[in-house]
Amino acid sequence: MSDADFDLDPIKRRMEGAVASLKQEFQTLRTGRAASSMLEPITVDAYGSPTPINQLASISVPEPRMLAVNVWDRGLVGAVEKAIRNSGLGVNPMTDGPIIRIVVPELNEERRRELTKVAGKYAEAARVAVRNVRRDGMDQLKKAKAAGMSEDEHDLWGEEVQSLTDAFVKRIDESLTTKEKEIMQV
Repeated sequence: MSDADFDLDPIKRRMEGAVASLKQEFQTLRTGRAASSMLEPITVDAYGSPTPINQLASISVPEPRMLAVNVWDRGLVGAVEKAIRNSGLGVNPMTDGPIIRIVVPELNEERRRELTKVAGKYAEAARVAVRNVRRDGMDQLKKAKAAGMSEDEHDLWGEEVQSLTDAFVKRIDESLTTKEKEIMQV
């Protein structure tokens, strides 16, 4: 087996996906202003299965501190309101017909600390995802070694996979530090 038979591109692409997913999750953490992306991770039990909220309603930001969720199916208004209330965002939705209004409260020190903990959990999940990709890459290397890859090639590729992992974990840590500063900024 030669160098050409082991490809780092899929490993790198999957690690990029973990970082992109983390950045998307960070966008859902509010920093004092209302943003429609805050509600994106919420799923609602609708039609017998968990459904993303953006497939059941339109979300708008009529004011800097308010979100308006216009539920398309009036029968799901209660389920959408319950999902928002139970989402852990610390908001209290108010229903007005098919529209659910959410006033985004000013962040206090305690809430900011809670949000930094949530950001830390998101970052740890991304680190775990990157490490899982590394494990998969190392498993591929073991199979390649069993199929005839030399010991030196195996060690070289193993170091490459590890350095790629280290670089992505560092990017995750940098993103977390930036997000924590953004959240704690008054």
